[in-house]
Amino acid sequence: MLSRVDHSVLPPFVPDGSRVLILGSFPSVESRRQAFYYAHPSNRFFPALAMAFKEETPRTVEERKAFLARHRIALYDVIYSCDIEKSKDDTIANAVPIDLESVLSKAPIAAIFTTGKKAEMLFRQFFDRDFIPLPSSSSANARMSVKLLSEIYAEKILPFLR
Repeated sequence: MLSRVDHSVLPPFVPDGSRVLILGSFPSVESRRQAFYYAHPSNRFFPALAMAFKEETPRTVEERKAFLARHRIALYDVIYSCDIEKSKDDTIANAVPIDLESVLSKAPIAAIFTTGKKAEMLFRQFFDRDFIPLPSSSSANARMSVKLLSEIYAEKILPFLR
């Protein structure tokens, strides 16, 4: 059953001096519960990103925020509100995009990335600007190991942080 959900409990995370903005599609039930991004224990976003930076994986919300701030990475989602069943991207309907310009005005963002096919498709639908798609960090993307994810993240993201 679809429920109407919005981003009111999970604002954009934009540390001072952020150079990179990474956008997912819409936060999972667990991310909304914890009020931070990529919170589901099986999501491989933070393990892959930490491996790309050759660091230990941040576990708590505070550790994750400090990690992102240290590396000048901002997080948000392409969609501000939508109808969705639990955390299933393939059920997203009636999507309303974020106010991207207000997010970009908060920091000197050099590159925008999307994670996963749904975020990529929605970004193309709603915004006419350059971005770089990244593979999904969801455990549903099992064909891609954390090591391979980290290599792709390092190759694509790190040049914008130098």
